[in-house]
Amino acid sequence: MPNRLAQQSSPYLRQHADNPVDWYPWGDDAFAEARRRDVPVLLSVGYSSCHWCHVMAHESFEDHDVARVINELFVSVKVDREERPDVDAIYMEATQAMTGGGGWPMTVFLTPDGRPFFAGTYFPKESKFGRAGFVDVMRAVQDAWVNRRAEVDQQAAQLAEAVAVRTTVVASPDASMADDAPLRAGYELLRQSFDAEWGGFGRAPKFPQVSFLEVIARAAARNGSPDSLRILTTTLDAMASGGMYDHLGGGFHRYSVDAFWMVPHFEKMLYDQAQLIRAYLHGWQLTGERRYAQVVEETIGYVLRDLRSPAGGAWSAEDADSEGEEGRFYVWRPEEIAAVLDGDGLTAEASEWYGVTKAGNFEGSNILHRPVRGDLVRPDRVERARSLLLEARGRRVRPGLDDKVVTEWNARFVSSLAEAGAALGRADWVATAEEIAAFLVENLRVDGRWRRSWLDAPSAVLGYAVDHAWLVDGFTRLAEASGHARWIEEARSAATQMLELFGDPDGGGLFTTGADAERLIVRQKEAYDGATPSANGVAAVALLRLAALTGDEDLRRAGEGIVAWLAGAMREHPIAFTYALAALDLVVSGATEVAIVGERPDLVAEVWRRYLPSTVVAWGEPYESPLWEARTPGFAYVCRDFACRAPVSEPSELAAQLDTR
Repeated sequence: MPNRLAQQSSPYLRQHADNPVDWYPWGDDAFAEARRRDVPVLLSVGYSSCHWCHVMAHESFEDHDVARVINELFVSVKVDREERPDVDAIYMEATQAMTGGGGWPMTVFLTPDGRPFFAGTYFPKESKFGRAGFVDVMRAVQDAWVNRRAEVDQQAAQLAEAVAVRTTVVASPDASMADDAPLRAGYELLRQSFDAEWGGFGRAPKFPQVSFLEVIARAAARNGSPDSLRILTTTLDAMASGGMYDHLGGGFHRYSVDAFWMVPHFEKMLYDQAQLIRAYLHGWQLTGERRYAQVVEETIGYVLRDLRSPAGGAWSAEDADSEGEEGRFYVWRPEEIAAVLDGDGLTAEASEWYGVTKAGNFEGSNILHRPVRGDLVRPDRVERARSLLLEARGRRVRPGLDDKVVTEWNARFVSSLAEAGAALGRADWVATAEEIAAFLVENLRVDGRWRRSWLDAPSAVLGYAVDHAWLVDGFTRLAEASGHARWIEEARSAATQMLELFGDPDGGGLFTTGADAERLIVRQKEAYDGATPSANGVAAVALLRLAALTGDEDLRRAGEGIVAWLAGAMREHPIAFTYALAALDLVVSGATEVAIVGERPDLVAEVWRRYLPSTVVAWGEPYESPLWEARTPGFAYVCRDFACRAPVSEPSELAAQLDTR
């Protein structure tokens, strides 16, 4: 008989609906039951495409003997970290404070008032390889709860305090935004940690740290430094040539377990596609290299083909596993390739192009890659082989799909898709971005309040600051790409609600959760960048860009206020705030506003083909803004702080103004 998770809006929770564990979703009922029974809460946090989450589920949560112990000793709560990032963030801080590391599945034992007192990640069913077995851990926790309750309470108090400290950014009273020293320091730290041979930063495992690459790209745009461009192109080429990139179907896997981008963790996340689209687009804008535009096209193609919901939004992720094996869907044995391509005489060419060998590079099979790094634009016969292999792969059992629509990730994809469509002249992409944005407006905003996710219906989980921040960014960039004034108004609306619900007029910055949301043991402020940029960093950039387009001083002050709140911390640890460094750049250097009046697609295209990270573009339908006042149709106006240069009507004249540093 299914447990309480069967009716939840998260596919991950539904995956556990038939477990013999008596799961509760996160909520008051679980903690009330723990108080009634006087037992701890066992909190298990994961997500649907997490390989080790599935392993622990198969070993322990689906095992009746283990479940019997869980149900006897604890009240058990299962959380989808993608649906409840607030819960995940708080208890991940506790896990890291206790263990020095973190990850998923995350396993935390809580007092009935929600304070953590013991934490870990994956526990095998039985003790092995130096890891304590899950049943042994549970017995030890229960013994401490019954026989050493004072120690448990002391540990819970200390961990709760540690979480509060670790999630607090205190504004320095002497913090100044007068210069770009943190931006320069961040660039220098990244330059020092750059892997000159394989690209990326630091050692294995390697993640596509796109906000790091944006710092490098900004430096290249500002000073034309060959060194900056080398760091950027080396990394882009290495990532797209390795096995982390899906050479048949497009799109990127989550990260590489090695230093050279060969063996990925095979899950595919929507948010990774969104951020990498932008990284490769900016690589194309800076270099004009066709291979980067190809990666953009193929990654967008993957999302629109395999993650687009018929209802209108984009799904969250595909699993790493299929047929019980990680990566099975993606890897090839030589004989499998020959069976597909021999009839067309393409086996030898395709095998050479994709580095296929008899020995393989992954458990006897081959992860397709490009041995000649950066040589990505395929000859016609290899392209034919790719198409045939993709068609054959489509007949395999696909990895599991997480088909919830997350507001944050969809808004982020809208932002990147709109920007890519404008830059590469793909009106169809811009139109699709508008369709997804319209879906969000129609389905994720309920009675004026944005929700976190959608699966057949809006989730009951209220949207977070990061959802609103990306909505502001996505709507703003969609207005710039489409020329449709509607999206400026949607951006204003989302910005207003964000500041009202999440703003802290006393302490500065934005809280993670809204003033109308459930109270957890800590009301966090998401400031540090992780796998994705922080809510505060995204909000600062989005508010400053929207203010530059509209002349709204309240929005400008709000964006500057977030930067001021982060300024001291950025000076101390600049690469922990790499996305926010873009906001600092906007404050210190100022935004450039380009207004193009009337039907001048040639002038619009002249702007978009460049990487201009501190430039905003107004064209098409006018909206309330000083940028539209007393303007002559047919001309472009390049302005800073709404003071404009002489209007120009020729693309070459506009190019000269845009290219003046």
